[in-house]
Amino acid sequence: MTTWAVGDIQGCLPALRCVLEKVDFQPGRDVLWSVGDVVNRGSDCLGTLRFLYAMRDSLVMVLGNHDLHLLATAAGARALSPSDTLRVVLDAPDRDALLSWVAERPLLHREHGYTLVHAGIPPQWSVHEAAARAREVEEALRSPRRDDFLHNMYGNDPALWRDDLSGMARLRVITNYFTRMRFCTAEGELDLTSKGDSPDPRPPGAPAVGPWFSHPGRKSAGERIIFGHWAALQGKTGDPTLIGLDTGCVWGGAMTLYNLDTGERVSCDC
Repeated sequence: MTTWAVGDIQGCLPALRCVLEKVDFQPGRDVLWSVGDVVNRGSDCLGTLRFLYAMRDSLVMVLGNHDLHLLATAAGARALSPSDTLRVVLDAPDRDALLSWVAERPLLHREHGYTLVHAGIPPQWSVHEAAARAREVEEALRSPRRDDFLHNMYGNDPALWRDDLSGMARLRVITNYFTRMRFCTAEGELDLTSKGDSPDPRPPGAPAVGPWFSHPGRKSAGERIIFGHWAALQGKTGDPTLIGLDTGCVWGGAMTLYNLDTGERVSCDC
């Protein structure tokens, strides 16, 4: 059995099939880990969801921001934007089964000495603390209050975790750390506007920000973390324990697999 992790799929089913064929991936024998963002922007979101659902017994998938956006639009919490390619999923006869399955996915998975997340882990949390915080959002998504959570999920505030946060403010900042984070301060204050490989200019006097994984004293340092979300990095982190897998397939880049046993990377151009 081989466990492979794959970067952001975003409805690019032909590229996903390509990389899986390259490594002779066999459901039932092998396991696929997905960093999330399996839908949106790409041309075959419904086919991608059906493909993954069919192999769900051989799949570990964490939720990304686009997966949550799919759930939110289905719940009427957000209108589709012109760049969304989710309508075909929302109109599908099997939408309820697919959406229920997506809503049951975790935000963090830990196994084989690796931690799988979509965007990252903020510097002030250990992996153990991150797992506890992830469970809070997972419980909301799996409960009768799912729609209430999805209607109140969007927003950039609060930008910084505090232990005394409660209600939707608490769940929102946890969600933003796991699914939207790229840059933050050393204390974990989020910069959710910068999306390139370097941060946008900061206002005078504002604390400096850097990639979430770059801060000295990061509590998850030394842990092997697999993540996606950040196509501008092209998978390059400068640290062999930090495995970035978003190589921008939906933007014309590549779909990338990572072998958890050997560290081998396999890609298909998109």
